[in-house]
Amino acid sequence: MNQKFILALDQGTTSSRALVFDHRGRVVAKAQQEFPQHFPKPGWVEHDPADLWETTRRTALAAFAEANLTGSRLAALGLTNQRETTLLWERTTGRPLHRAIVWQDRRTAALCAKLKKRGLEPLFREKTGLLLDPYFSGTKLAWLLDHIPGARRRAARGELAFGTVDTWLLWQLTGGKIHATDVSNASRTLLLNLRTGEWDAALLKLLRIPREVLPAVHSSSEVYGHVTTIPALDGVPIAGIAGDQQAALFGQACFRPGLAKNTYGTGCFLLLHTGRKPVVSKHQLLSTIAWRLGPSAPLEYALEGGVFIGGAVVQWLRDGLGLIAASGDIEPLAARTPDNGGVYFVPAFTGLGAPHWDASARGAIVGLTRGTTAAHVAHAALESIAYQSADLLAAMQADSKLKLRELRVDGGATVNGALMQFQADLLRVPVVRPRVTETTALGAAYLAGLAVGFWGNRAEIAAQWTEDRRFRPAPNRAAMKKLQTTWHRAVARAKDWAQ
Repeated sequence: MNQKFILALDQGTTSSRALVFDHRGRVVAKAQQEFPQHFPKPGWVEHDPADLWETTRRTALAAFAEANLTGSRLAALGLTNQRETTLLWERTTGRPLHRAIVWQDRRTAALCAKLKKRGLEPLFREKTGLLLDPYFSGTKLAWLLDHIPGARRRAARGELAFGTVDTWLLWQLTGGKIHATDVSNASRTLLLNLRTGEWDAALLKLLRIPREVLPAVHSSSEVYGHVTTIPALDGVPIAGIAGDQQAALFGQACFRPGLAKNTYGTGCFLLLHTGRKPVVSKHQLLSTIAWRLGPSAPLEYALEGGVFIGGAVVQWLRDGLGLIAASGDIEPLAARTPDNGGVYFVPAFTGLGAPHWDASARGAIVGLTRGTTAAHVAHAALESIAYQSADLLAAMQADSKLKLRELRVDGGATVNGALMQFQADLLRVPVVRPRVTETTALGAAYLAGLAVGFWGNRAEIAAQWTEDRRFRPAPNRAAMKKLQTTWHRAVARAKDWAQ
């Protein structure tokens, strides 16, 4: 098997990526393509389903070509994806009935508030480990069934298929033969029972969702089917699926309770492995399924906190304000000033996630003076990523009663050494960047490889994890505490804004 490779498809919020890994977990080839974002109304975020598939297909072919392989050299394909984004399509034609409703979308805030008013949040919390928030897929699917004429009736007749992005891509890869998801993605829908790993009849009834529209729930590491729609990859087994954050946790080799990682992508997601028992949060964090390694394996769980707008704040400075021409320009711009100049940027463009969970919060830049420059705003934007992650870790440690010894990090923003150092200073624990930072795609590759015997077990995978750089906190605790106190004042001004 050493002469073979694994192809990982990583379908994200702003781009699709494909990476080829060898047996040592090294990147052999990769390709990436961005696609358009659609904002039809304030707080609404959509993707064209065709863009999700086409960019995935094109990057798969591009990475495959760069690696100069034949299909027989691929042992398996692993798939990881932006979670909670919701699609609905016709089974017979594969035609989407609506644009995909992205995880950032807030259109179901009123429905969530209505369910809370009925006193139903404790039930959803107990069964799913999640909060009643527009973030999750269940209310998005309910919205589609309510707003597309005849959709609920057609769904009950089995004519329609619901899926998160993994399900949509699996359907496309197999030519409509497989309608399935894995437990990690299913656990983000508000519809899955966290303890049984199965769709929950009571929750389906509350949201008026017909079971017939739902995909089958599988483990995260097994052969789902084989590629039939990309000739160059014909017959390659699709053997691993996980939501992006769970895949990154796996790629970081966080296999034991107490190990944690933070991914700096469009959002920031901090996950702590909690073992075979879900931890109930008292600080508005989420209990989620991490993975199931095979159909008969036990479920494993994680405690999670999510920041909706992490690296996306840089994209907004580029596309929304035109402050920078390319995302990579943010670091040199911010470096023009030694500090934020008293400016704090709360990027609550689509509300605030954990531990606040305020759907009505909106973005705010406070502390502006005549002396404020673009560099100060850029500095504040980068700092906002670290502040939000620090708030998550504080809540997570309070819930788990664990004092973390280090935080493993990955994602695009980890190349920014100044940001990682600031993060370590805030957290008061070392921030550790691995040698292979493509941990989301790597996790999907590992899951697929385990299913086909490419890797023998988790111990073999853990031995491959190597440290690239360790950022140790500087002895400036008082200064960091003062900055965080002011940050929390800024957050308070961003909350409860939208009607």
